Amino acid sequence: MKIAFFCPNKPLSHAHPSGDLTIALGLQNALNDMGHECREIVQFRTRWFWRSSTGWLEACSSFLEACRKTRQFQPDLWLTYHSYYKSPDMIGPSVCSLEKIPYVLFQAMYSTKRRKTPQSRIGFTLNRLALKAASGAFTNNLNDLAGLRRILRTDQITYLPSGIVPEDFQRDEADGDRIRRQYGIPYGAPVVMTAARFRRGVKCESLIYLFKSLAQLRGEHHEMVLLVVGDGPMEEHLKGLATKLLPGRTIFTGRVARQHMVQYYSAADIFAFPGIGESLGMVYLEAQACGLPVVALNSPGVCQVVISGQTGLLVAEDAGQAMADAIGALLRSPEMRRKFGEEALKYVREHHNARQNYRQLSQKLVEIARRSVIARHPRV
Repeated sequence: MKIAFFCPNKPLSHAHPSGDLTIALGLQNALNDMGHECREIVQFRTRWFWRSSTGWLEACSSFLEACRKTRQFQPDLWLTYHSYYKSPDMIGPSVCSLEKIPYVLFQAMYSTKRRKTPQSRIGFTLNRLALKAASGAFTNNLNDLAGLRRILRTDQITYLPSGIVPEDFQRDEADGDRIRRQYGIPYGAPVVMTAARFRRGVKCESLIYLFKSLAQLRGEHHEMVLLVVGDGPMEEHLKGLATKLLPGRTIFTGRVARQHMVQYYSAADIFAFPGIGESLGMVYLEAQACGLPVVALNSPGVCQVVISGQTGLLVAEDAGQAMADAIGALLRSPEMRRKFGEEALKYVREHHNARQNYRQLSQKLVEIARRSVIARHPRV
């Protein structure tokens, strides 16, 4: 089946890595691996485009480009990944209406409070129109189900848990030892790893929260090393704060390509990232697939991908003491780390396996395309 693919929030060629980009690339690759031809049809990033005349001009140009490429490609179905009020899909519904093909949304979101804000009202309206045009909507976040049910029928909505390919994140002790030697980590020193894009907002707030938490650990953990993977505009600020709070105990690696992240997970004993405002967090799944116990805040997003007391420890948000206590407990108990790590690996393989989840998606997409053909040509 031919699938026209569109990512209005972040095109597949976007320069900055993120969980959204990881999911989008994984989705396209999975569908292609299953025998479909899933092709990105246009690369317009719709995020807040209506704020400028240039944005509207680019939107019109991208719509015409999408029409031309769709006619050339002749897809059986259009699939948009992640339309919401900041980055609504205003191209797919119109193209599908013109070309008479079904329109489907993956990771669709809907919140009526956005229509009340002048800044977001246009985006809300365009996203609402996209949802109303959809033949089907898929979500990987349980917290989005209630909103979607306010605008779509139950039979139009499918929940698919977020997932990764577990085989891509198999722990390799030899690689882990090499990373430890590369950064001069003393033999036997416990390593806590974290990873994020160093940008203003919740990512930076989470890293600062972690630094402050680790600074509260008692002297018995003086050999602990914090391995910080990532880069971004807040890098110098974060390095300065880490030097102040955790002198001599923090290593910043810079940006690491996703295909090499497994080497860094393999060098760690614990993965810790508070996840303030996190909707899901692909890094938690990657770390668990590598057999790492996770420590994070007990938030509605994180608890969908980490089981507290089984694959890690989720704690209350306070001044950081609860997180410090959880990390300290794992540092003191190799047996607890081993047990949680084994359960984490099993959990990801059984419940967050992208290959299994996307097979179900593939079947649903084929059904939607088939129903569309029958509706247009009843005798087919």
